[in-house]
Amino acid sequence: MLLTTTPTIEGHPIREYKGIVTGETIIGANVIKDFMAGLTDFFGGRSGSYEKVLIQAKDTAINELMQRAAALGANAVVGIDVDYETIGQNSSMLMVAVSGTAVVL
Repeated sequence: MLLTTTPTIEGHPIREYKGIVTGETIIGANVIKDFMAGLTDFFGGRSGSYEKVLIQAKDTAINELMQRAAALGANAVVGIDVDYETIGQNSSMLMVAVSGTAVVL
C-alpha cells in the first residue's frame, strides 16, 4: 500500500477514488512514564518514553487506515493528514487520528 501526504503521486495517475478512510487510536501514558517525563522536563532533554508512545499510537492509526483502504479495494492512500490531541482527565491520554483518500492507481 502506497501512502503519501501529497494529493497525487507523480508518474502514477489515479484511476479510481474509493473514498475517505480514517484510522484512530487512543493510548494512555502510565504513571512511570509521567514520572520519567517529569525528570526529563526538569533536567532537560528528550523523553524517550513519551516518544515511544507517540510512535506506537501513530503506527497503530496508520495500520488501521491501511486496512480500511485495502477493504475498499484501494492500493494507495493520498492526502494523508496526521493529527495528535491530548484528551481525558489531566490530558492523560493521547489520541492520534489519520485520514486520507483511498485510491486505485
